[in-house]
Parts: sequence; structure tokens; C-alpha cells
Amino acid sequence: MPKILDGAPIAAQIKQEVAEEVKELARRGVRPGLAAVLVGHVPASEIYVRSKVQACEELGLYSDLITPPETVTTEDMLDLIAALNSRDDIDGILVQLPLPKQVDAKVLLDAVDPAKDVDGFHPVNAGRLQAGRPALAPCTPAGVIEILKRSGIPIAGANAVVVGRSDIVGKPAAMLLLHENATVTICHSKTRDLAAVTRGADILVAAIGRPGFVTLEMVKPGATIIDVGINRVTDPAEFEKFFAGNAKREAAFAKRGSVVIGDVHPAAFEVSGAYTPVPGGVGLLTIAMLMSNTVRAARMRRGL
Repeated sequence: MPKILDGAPIAAQIKQEVAEEVKELARRGVRPGLAAVLVGHVPASEIYVRSKVQACEELGLYSDLITPPETVTTEDMLDLIAALNSRDDIDGILVQLPLPKQVDAKVLLDAVDPAKDVDGFHPVNAGRLQAGRPALAPCTPAGVIEILKRSGIPIAGANAVVVGRSDIVGKPAAMLLLHENATVTICHSKTRDLAAVTRGADILVAAIGRPGFVTLEMVKPGATIIDVGINRVTDPAEFEKFFAGNAKREAAFAKRGSVVIGDVHPAAFEVSGAYTPVPGGVGLLTIAMLMSNTVRAARMRRGL
């Protein structure tokens, strides 16, 4: 039976470590602070941001939730970011995406001080990550590494294949795996004979954003599968393709009209040695790593 890499206890462990670091910094007169910027009223974003603010409160970090109106302009947002950049009580700046169409998200994210870029999206942090220098790494890829390490999955010398090349997950995940001495291949939708490449993976990271994209024949028996995808299935035919005969999922689909699936077909997990479930895997670590990044930013900014 494959080992299920449950994200909950790992996230709890990281949060406990963060709470201890916050106490240590408090003894030095430092309280790490996170500013969360949430524009307009997108229900999913509101829930997500409030969970981040709640995590700050639980762990002893200072948080400031800023909610500009839906009509805000790029210029208004740039003024806000400039103000947050200059505030000494703010160590991390989180701009929740998506932003309204009239706001230039790229310009805005580039305006965040790299020292406060706790999402790890700024080109300066991307460059530092590539160069192996101290940097704030994107939270989800950092969570991938924590799951592997804390689950006792050997990374050094392993063949790691990352399916997906996004700047937010795929590329930084590949870079972090490389820094842990894995031999890394990045694949994408245009890769020739993709299944032949993924079958060579000891560690297979699926981050392509397509439900059930990685199938059984794409996985080497005994491989570790890290499923980063979070996709919502609402079509009954598509649901049947992935979950036919799964009584628990069928009950959930009948009740809600949708279920969440990752980028890996459930059948593929059966041949793996270990895998992260969706939900309950990598996603649970994202907020924990955000808290960790905020504390790290506080330390780096003060030379601690």
C-alpha cells in the first residue's frame, strides 16, 4: 500500500516552529508583521485571506488587512505598496490575486520590496533562488520540499520530474529540488512523449493545472507523487471518469455538485510508493510556509 503524505501534521509542526521563533524574536523586541491586501469582494479570496490573518493571530504575528475598493486603480495600489514598503512594522506584503482587470498585477507585484515579498514572486527573489542565495521562496514549492524532507523521502540523487513550468510553482519547485541535489527535468504540455519522461521519475511533481492529467501509465511503480493541483470537477461525466465506484466521493458530489481533484488521476496513486492527497496534501502547507516566510523576512531585514 502506498504511503499517504498527510499535509496536516507537517503544517502543524511548521506552525509550531514559527510560533517558537516569534517568541524568540519577541525577546529581542521584534514582532514580525504581515500586510494582506485584498481588493474587492471575491468570496474564495476573502476566505483564504482571512485564514492567513487568523494564522497570524494564532502564531503571534502582527497582521494588517487592507481592503481597497473594487474600483481601485493601478496608481492607487502603487501608492499603497509604497507606503507598506516604508513601514518598519511590516515585514511581509501579500497581494491577493486575482486583481480587478484595471489593475496591472505584474507592475504591482514588481513594486513590492523584494525583502518583503513573502510570496516569493519578485524577479529579484527568483534570481536569488536560482543563484542559490538567501531568498524568499514561493510558499507552495517550499511546502513541497518540506513534505518530502519531513516524510523521509530521499531527494539527493533522485530523478525528479516536474510537470508544469509556471513561475509560481513549476520553475521554483524545480530549482528547490535541484538545490537539494536531485536530478531535475521540467516537462510541460509540449514535451514529446511525456509519459516516457515521467516514468523515469523517482519524485513526480504534478503542477500543470489540469484535473487528472497524470495517469497510471505515466508513473513508475514505487515513485513518490507530489500533487500540487487543485481543480474543481462539476461535470458528472468528468466525475465518473475519475471517481466511479468511490462511494465517499459520490456522496460528496451528490451533496455539493462538485468535488476537488488534483492534477493526478486517482488510479495513478495505486502504483506509487507515496503520494500527497488532494485535498489534504500540499495545499495545507501554503499558509504555514507563508508564516515561515514572514518570520524569515523579519530576520533577514534586521540581519538576525
